[in-house]
Amino acid sequence: MLRFKLKYIFSGHNILILGMLCLFGVSHAQVKNGVITESDTTIMAADTISSIGDLPNRKTTKVFLEHTDILEFNKQLRNEAKFLKGNVVFRHNDSYMYCDSAYFFEQTNSLEAFSNVRMEQGDTLFIYGDYLFYDGNTEIAKLRNNVRMINKDVTLYTDSLNYDRYVNIGYYFDHGRIVDPENTLRSIYGQYSPDTKIAEFKDSVVLENPQFTLYSDTLKYNTDSKIATILGPSEIVSDSATIISSLGWYNTITNESMLLDQSVVVSGTKLLSGDSIFYNRELGFGEVFGNMSIKDTAQQVMLTGNYGYYNEKTQFAFATDSALLYEYSQPDTLFLHADTMTMVTIDEKFKEIKAYHGVRFYRPDLQGVCDSMQFNSKDSVLYMFQDPILWNETYQLSGDTIEVFLNDSTIDWAHVIASAFAIQEIDSVSYNQLGGSDLKAFFNNQTVERLEVSGNAESVFYPIDDKNGSFIGMNKTKSGYLTMWMRDSKLDKLKIWPTPQGTLTPIPDLTREARFLKNFQWFDYIRPINKEDLFRVVKRKVEEAPKRKRKSLN
Repeated sequence: MLRFKLKYIFSGHNILILGMLCLFGVSHAQVKNGVITESDTTIMAADTISSIGDLPNRKTTKVFLEHTDILEFNKQLRNEAKFLKGNVVFRHNDSYMYCDSAYFFEQTNSLEAFSNVRMEQGDTLFIYGDYLFYDGNTEIAKLRNNVRMINKDVTLYTDSLNYDRYVNIGYYFDHGRIVDPENTLRSIYGQYSPDTKIAEFKDSVVLENPQFTLYSDTLKYNTDSKIATILGPSEIVSDSATIISSLGWYNTITNESMLLDQSVVVSGTKLLSGDSIFYNRELGFGEVFGNMSIKDTAQQVMLTGNYGYYNEKTQFAFATDSALLYEYSQPDTLFLHADTMTMVTIDEKFKEIKAYHGVRFYRPDLQGVCDSMQFNSKDSVLYMFQDPILWNETYQLSGDTIEVFLNDSTIDWAHVIASAFAIQEIDSVSYNQLGGSDLKAFFNNQTVERLEVSGNAESVFYPIDDKNGSFIGMNKTKSGYLTMWMRDSKLDKLKIWPTPQGTLTPIPDLTREARFLKNFQWFDYIRPINKEDLFRVVKRKVEEAPKRKRKSLN
């Protein structure tokens, strides 16, 4: 039998009785000069959040007093409040509440507890604070000041905690933090479920880990798996990279993450983004599914595709499925498309780009197609392999292999190796032509200034009468070497050596066959006309496909 000292205060008479108190309730009351009075309701009024535990069909059970050293009772007060003092212990179902002093109210099945407050739920959940307001009907506990909620190795700290015993969830609404062996999480609002091990945070969320810091608007965190679920604008900052995301998850143990909704991973001057990114911060590896983009702000280049990946440690990028590269170091951006592309950053200044199969590129001053291509920014050379064709204004260059030498991303000169052919379109039926074993085209202000042919040089060109601007005829030559100088896209002078052979045929006497050198092919239907046209699949006509030994990109 529970025994305690009961002091009954009524009309100035004190009566000492023995008894057992089984049922009590809650009122906002306090003790002043040994008499129960109406309490200050400021603390309760500050809590304006609706109770998580306001659920229908909840069964109400009584709160029991297990122990107290002193009980004082004043019947004149509302709800017949009772004051308990010294080693106070309450029980509600399987939960125990301890404090130094308390008020309880039979009519409302509730209590207020003061000083050294402690709640115990089984042997795994402990809550501490300076003040407790508990309603046995709703099973809501409201703890204030120096509150700690401990569930095994997880501790929640705050000054304002509401704990719903019915659903076993504690939540704070005026700043708090949750700490486990790996992470510390802070926010203005937060809640924690010991059953599911899920913590939810809103407003000014900060997750601190020895290796990184996560800032978020809305976040879920599993204290068992240590996985943080991103549900709002968030940023994860570490020494190696910064992640910007509004949806996804991050494993704080393995440093693996799945980032959705066009998230971004920033590593140095590289920005990796996409619809879905599987990112391993430990390995520095990001794999992207859908609308992949990797941008190098230092070297002013961007690689895109519907699938790709990037390795921070090797600085290797891969893109496929509508792969497209943007090089925007010049006023006019170069657009390059291929089935598959790779990009390696050699150091802070240089990169190597490789494009495989179906290569097409476009810039207003330069267009090209080939099977595969490689670009090294260190030597500023673009290598085109297998049926390469290069266009500049009215000029077309083709051969087995083409090397394009750039100066600050602007074409300086091009080298056509083996089966070289250069064509300038004059009108729909007239073309200046050069052919030979080897050809070099030199540019000035992004236009052809000089052409040099070495070995088996052949040419067809149309001299123009300076007086009336009409064709004098068609000149066809053969020699070992040939150099042609151009001015304003027109023939300025011609040098042929040694032992040149040539004929001049009047225009009226020309047959169609006589107008063209052997292997003449004008590929205007293949030429890219803008960046959107890069994705057009174009195949050479069968009769135009050259039969010769080909090089490929290794």
